[in-house]
Amino acid sequence: MLHKLVIGALGAMALLFSTSAFAQGTAAEAKAMLEKAVAAVKADKAKALDMFNKSESGFLDRDLYPFCFNISDGKAVAGGSAASRKLIGTDVRTLKDSTGKAFGVDLYAAAAKEGQIIEVSYMFPKPGDNTTPVQKVSFVTRVGDLGCGVGYYK
Repeated sequence: MLHKLVIGALGAMALLFSTSAFAQGTAAEAKAMLEKAVAAVKADKAKALDMFNKSESGFLDRDLYPFCFNISDGKAVAGGSAASRKLIGTDVRTLKDSTGKAFGVDLYAAAAKEGQIIEVSYMFPKPGDNTTPVQKVSFVTRVGDLGCGVGYYK
């Protein structure tokens, strides 16, 4: 009996301390990170892209991270998660989610006008789970010759 109580207590403690692993960023936090990313790109594009790809300087917060692509050719140049970094060099316009939605075309179109932030919904794996797609909404804008976004998971 004591053995079962100890196991139960340890399991409850593990659940208590692991709740931060399930914490998600909010829409407001995603939009704030996008604004921070835009400012970083405007200040020093090369440095900003490097920080995004290395998930440095607050550019990876739980499941929030920036991504960017070239307006000229649509190729991804930065991604703050392992799954998004795998897409570097890929034309975002070719991306489809697990439901077949061509969300890359929507990401690219959302970056048509600087100063506008457009929401794009699609399925994408969360950081740390690069296989199971879940509902995601990304805020996307144009920054000079780049399209950049930050998404949150629903």
